[in-house]
Amino acid sequence: MTLTHLGWNDAFAASFARFSAHGLVPARVACEHKHAYQLYSSAGPLEGTLTGRFLHEARTRADLPAVGDWVAVRLRPGETAGDIHAVLPRRSKFSRRAAGPRPDEQIVAANVDVVFLVTALDANYNPRRIERFLAVAWESGAQPVVVLNKCDLHGAPEAARAEVAGIALSAPVIVVSALHPDCRETFAPYLRPGHTLAFLGSSGVGKSTLINAILGQPQQSTGPTRIDDARGRHTTTRRELLLTDSGALVMDTPGMRELQFHEEGTAVDETFQDVFELASACRFGNCSHRDEPGCAIRLALEEGRLDPKRWSSYQKLAREEAYVARKSDEAAARKEKAIWKKTNSGQRAQRAWAHRNHLE
Repeated sequence: MTLTHLGWNDAFAASFARFSAHGLVPARVACEHKHAYQLYSSAGPLEGTLTGRFLHEARTRADLPAVGDWVAVRLRPGETAGDIHAVLPRRSKFSRRAAGPRPDEQIVAANVDVVFLVTALDANYNPRRIERFLAVAWESGAQPVVVLNKCDLHGAPEAARAEVAGIALSAPVIVVSALHPDCRETFAPYLRPGHTLAFLGSSGVGKSTLINAILGQPQQSTGPTRIDDARGRHTTTRRELLLTDSGALVMDTPGMRELQFHEEGTAVDETFQDVFELASACRFGNCSHRDEPGCAIRLALEEGRLDPKRWSSYQKLAREEAYVARKSDEAAARKEKAIWKKTNSGQRAQRAWAHRNHLE
């Protein structure tokens, strides 16, 4: 197995040059276990452990390695293990706001080329949730692809494809059944050597079954879906990077019914490009889209050119993105204040020490 097979490229090589000079080797995170990691390397599988210095210097959870990350490792002589000293800069990251009151970032997947946003064409089908996943996916830097699974459970799957294509805009939409023999062929254009693919979606949408179809063997556990509300069990309990015979790398993730933004960006405007363009046509640049004259949004709603549900979804996500931006600014201000406080405290201590020694 070469580094290229694992997704290595010139950009990662340039970032790693300073570590190579100190005898470290590159490896990619395949799975995480509480500060211990399973790694892929050109020397084969490795067990990786974070150094104490790494843990001490990590400011937030997002500074720690995530599945898909490239890390700098010092091998232990005579062992298939090593110590992780650093994480290389991420080319893309799929992150969300971690649970809790603080706006901390949780990395869901790193260095992903294509994110498959999976939903099932059963009671799980929810265009508004697809819009949310698309917004977070565009923010990640990876290419999103919407996957409508379980097409055999829908009376008009092509109509569902057309509806989703209307909100996905530039993101491709594919309709499949994970249990159909031709399922793997549907994903064939994406199964390129060295490319990393991540499957994201709610529990019960069939992510693990789709991955098994791509792998050609039942490697990922699967489970039944409740008939009453189409919710599935969390058959995948951890993120894991898997190798395929095509040379592509596939990442399975636990089910997530809700994703929250972590930082300010343009993801909402990118996801709702049609709404953004309409708003740009309003007579006034600061139009609130309520009762101002010449409001292009209100006109589009009245003429049926803009779905009220899509407009409502845009407003909700835009408010959420703005809220996260305010929280991030507040957190940055608190952090800067703490740094200044610590610096001033140190300077006062130095002056007091100098004063005492001068008097003596």
